[in-house]
Amino acid sequence: MSARIHNIGIDCRDTYALAGFWAQVFECPRQPDDFPGDPEAMLLPPGGPEVLFLAVPEGKVVKNRLHLDLEPTDRTRDEEVERLLGIGATRVADERRPDGSGWVVLADPEGNEFCVLRSAAERAAAAPVTPAGEAPSA
Repeated sequence: MSARIHNIGIDCRDTYALAGFWAQVFECPRQPDDFPGDPEAMLLPPGGPEVLFLAVPEGKVVKNRLHLDLEPTDRTRDEEVERLLGIGATRVADERRPDGSGWVVLADPEGNEFCVLRSAAERAAAAPVTPAGEAPSA
């Protein structure tokens, strides 16, 4: 029997505010019984594990040991980056390449880094096309 991820825990100072940011990212509501000042807040993003925000006294000091890679489902990577910047993310690094591959590293309002990748549609559109009857090259 294998294991599955039940939730992803994110340490933070303000559980309600950070859950609010990520609720906008995932376009899902906060749990109705979460309120400002609560030691925990929870999101149930569609198709993903629960995201649990846990209050801790210390602030973030160094780079994350674990981060999320986000793949837009209904827009391009660049459109998603602009949307996330508009709701409070900050740009940390831009690793986009001239051929369209790559990613953008953003941070949430408490400094937790995450990456935005190309959408599945963008990756499919960029895939090399093999003429009929020919084997793809390695």
